[in-house]
Amino acid sequence: MITEKIKLFPDRETTLTTYIHEPSREMEHCKVKPAILVFPGGGYFMCSDREAEVVAMQYYSKGFNAFVLHYCVGKENAKYPRPLEDAEKAMETIIERAEEFSIFPDKIAVIGFSAGGHLAAEISTIGKNKPRATILGYPCVLEEMCKNVLAEPQPSLDDKIDENTPPTFIFAARDDTCVPIIHSIKYAEALDRNKIPFEMHIYSEGGHGFATADYMTCGYTPERLSMSMTCASWIELSLKWLDRVFNNIED
Repeated sequence: MITEKIKLFPDRETTLTTYIHEPSREMEHCKVKPAILVFPGGGYFMCSDREAEVVAMQYYSKGFNAFVLHYCVGKENAKYPRPLEDAEKAMETIIERAEEFSIFPDKIAVIGFSAGGHLAAEISTIGKNKPRATILGYPCVLEEMCKNVLAEPQPSLDDKIDENTPPTFIFAARDDTCVPIIHSIKYAEALDRNKIPFEMHIYSEGGHGFATADYMTCGYTPERLSMSMTCASWIELSLKWLDRVFNNIED
C-alpha cells in the first residue's frame, strides 16, 4: 500500500491521506481503479477515527484507491466555508493527480458520516468539484441542526439539490436521537423531486455513529455492539450500488 499524508494548505492543519494499491503484474487488468474520499464525522468539533481509516479500508479491500480528509474543525476553524474549501481542495488534488494515483477521474465517490455527511452533501450540491457518487451515513443536513448543533453554523442542504447533484446512497438508523432520520428522509425527498437516482436504507436500530458497525468501531460496550451489528450491511450494499453507478448498470 502506498500511503502519503498531504498537507493541502500551508496555513491550515488540513490533510489528505492516501491509501493506494501497489502496482501488480498479476492484476494489470485493474491497474486503474475507482476512488473514494472519506469525510469522518464529529460535529465539526473533531474528525472521528472510527469513521476515517477503518472506513477507507472497507473500500480499499474491494479494489478502490481511498483517501481520508481531515478538514477544519473546532470553533473559528470550522467557520463556513472553510470545511467546504478543504473538501474542494481534496477533490482538486485527487483529480489533478489521477494518473499518479492510478484512478479514473470520472469514478470518484465521496462518503461522509454525520457532520462529515453534511460536508459530503455540501460538495455534492454547492461544490465546484462534484463527485460522481455520494454516500451519506446518518447525515446532518437540515437547517435547525446545521445552525444550532454543529461546532459552527453550516448551510442547510436539502434545498440546494438540483439536477447536477450526483446519485446518492443514504443509510441511517430509526432510533438515532442525535441526528434524527428526518434529515435523511427530507434529503431523499429532495433528491426524488429533482429526479436524482438514490438508494436509502433505514435500519430499525443502531443509534448514531455506528460507523462500520463491528467490534473495531462499536465494540466499546457489548450492548452497543449488539445493537449496531445489523447495520453493517450498508457497506456491501453501498459497494454494489457504486458498481451500478460507475458502470451505468440500471437497477
